[in-house]
Amino acid sequence: MKIPLQYQRTEYDCGPTSLLNAISFLVHREDFPPDILRHFMMYTLDSYNEKGEAYKNGTSKMAMFFLASWLNEYARVTKYPLHAETLSGEKVFISEDSPIIEALRQGGAVVTRVFLGCGHYVTLTGITEQGIRLFDPYYYEGPFTESGIALIHDAPFSANRLVDFELFNREEDASYALGPVKNREAVLIYNTNTRQTPENTIEYFL
Repeated sequence: MKIPLQYQRTEYDCGPTSLLNAISFLVHREDFPPDILRHFMMYTLDSYNEKGEAYKNGTSKMAMFFLASWLNEYARVTKYPLHAETLSGEKVFISEDSPIIEALRQGGAVVTRVFLGCGHYVTLTGITEQGIRLFDPYYYEGPFTESGIALIHDAPFSANRLVDFELFNREEDASYALGPVKNREAVLIYNTNTRQTPENTIEYFL
């Protein structure tokens, strides 16, 4: 049974929450190993803020990429059907042939860092002709004043936002922008049992 995706519990845990949401989107609850939950919570929230306070600057890119590597090793040893890939810098962008869009076409989930007042992780889960469907773990009742961002209220297992394609590639600090190219990061996660081949995917022209 699939479960609704979750909201973060503090101002800081968008990283682990988005990673766990990606896997909840891909697998059923009864197939979700507690090992993954334990390790994701153990190695995230590793950043210190400007006051030197632990855990209050969220999760670093290093931790996110480490967990992607750990997940692949866990999958190799246990034969668990997940596979993770990492992207950074100029490889993190939205276009018709970008790695992120291809991952979504294949039924994967993408955890990426965007701006929402500050650096913030969200989980991309699908594409439509109107934009990218994503689950933002920061609870917000809306509405958004910026055009191109819509709330989704009827898809608790997959998405709570629909964001226009064109909003992501912005480099400024704007809602759901990927931000400066040099700072961009993304983790692509697939269920290898349900991953669709390129021949069987639906293409939307951006």
